[in-house]
Amino acid sequence: MNRFAGLRQRAARVYRSAALVSLAGAMLFGAQAAHSQEVPARAAEELPAELLQLRRDFIDSPLNMLAYQHIDSIFYTAPVKAGSGPSRQAWSLPREETPLSFTYEFAGQTYTPEQFLSRNKTNALLVIKSGKIVYENYLNFSTPETKFLSMSMAKSITSILIGAAVEDGLIKSLDEQLTAYVPELAGTGYEGVTIRDTLRMRTGIAREEDYSVDPDNPSEWWKWREATIIRNERRVAEQALLMKRANEPGSKFEYSTLDTVVLGWVLERALGGKSISEYMSERIWQPLGAEADGSWVLDGPMGVGREHNGMGFNAALRDYGRLGLMMLNNGRANGRQILPEAWVRESTVSPPGELTAPGAPTGYQYQWWTLADRSAYMALGYDGQFIFIDPDTETVIVKMGYYPDEPGPYNEEAFAFFKAASAWSN
Repeated sequence: MNRFAGLRQRAARVYRSAALVSLAGAMLFGAQAAHSQEVPARAAEELPAELLQLRRDFIDSPLNMLAYQHIDSIFYTAPVKAGSGPSRQAWSLPREETPLSFTYEFAGQTYTPEQFLSRNKTNALLVIKSGKIVYENYLNFSTPETKFLSMSMAKSITSILIGAAVEDGLIKSLDEQLTAYVPELAGTGYEGVTIRDTLRMRTGIAREEDYSVDPDNPSEWWKWREATIIRNERRVAEQALLMKRANEPGSKFEYSTLDTVVLGWVLERALGGKSISEYMSERIWQPLGAEADGSWVLDGPMGVGREHNGMGFNAALRDYGRLGLMMLNNGRANGRQILPEAWVRESTVSPPGELTAPGAPTGYQYQWWTLADRSAYMALGYDGQFIFIDPDTETVIVKMGYYPDEPGPYNEEAFAFFKAASAWSN
């Protein structure tokens, strides 16, 4: 989890370096572009310069406090429909609201939940105990109707979709190679990698999410971000076509958003023409009884762009809570079995003793973070987005955040709060 240390400072310099835009555009890909798929391009000049700059800056503090609540106004998005008409019925969540009457310990100090909200830069917080909402709070002009950006919680949602596709027979086996669905990956570092390797981020790919800034030599990560998410000139998944191998598949955990993007490409191919947004609506969102539409960030306009399933899902706070409850209830939600119980267990329980690094407090299974000292697990997104699930105490906590640019132990303090809230008996 220390991968976030120092990230904010470096990221802020990247996103504020507007002078690099023209340089990056001139340097993008070069001869490597021949490997990219031919797709209709969206010329950057068709988008206002102000919007392009807002896209670069949206994760900067203090803009991120509000930007994370308004992603549909900043990027192209595709809806994940909750359904309509008389047949639509949201999964009713009973309420038994009560003050959070506990404290938590962090860095030798004792704090209250009210202090946590400000200390950990919180936009919204939901606590569910034994299937009942016991606490729900919205801050910074957010409301129950606000759609919050998931950031990398989207990776765990992608895992849910892969599990559904396996059950539906669209994906035959996790031990199939990626090239069975995306033959374009043959000859790249992803050749020989299985779906299971990719779910566990053990692909062996030589790729670092490099946020460093050098005006004379922008990082490859920065150039790809500019071309894909900011200017929508290339698809995010195309970067996979350029990857080389550093380790044997299955041998070493290396966190990589690109691995999740490749899983989305596999899922898209398995769906045979149906979009990820459409499949999620029909297979998960409507059966779940979501009360509001969700959305996926696209890396281009509708009809061209693909869902950025590595970071780009948006939903209301309670609907994230419903996803957490579905996982807590072994795949069951709204009176129906949506995911197989065996898939939920396999997705969220790491092999005994297997951690992301020796001595680390976390493991990583199928796009879910696991904890070394308990059976709880998490969907975790950049800047303090969490779905925390503890089967032992029947607790689900959803926290939407907006961390400042300067680095700090924000995630570690969030873990301390979650553990205290989980142990608390209301």
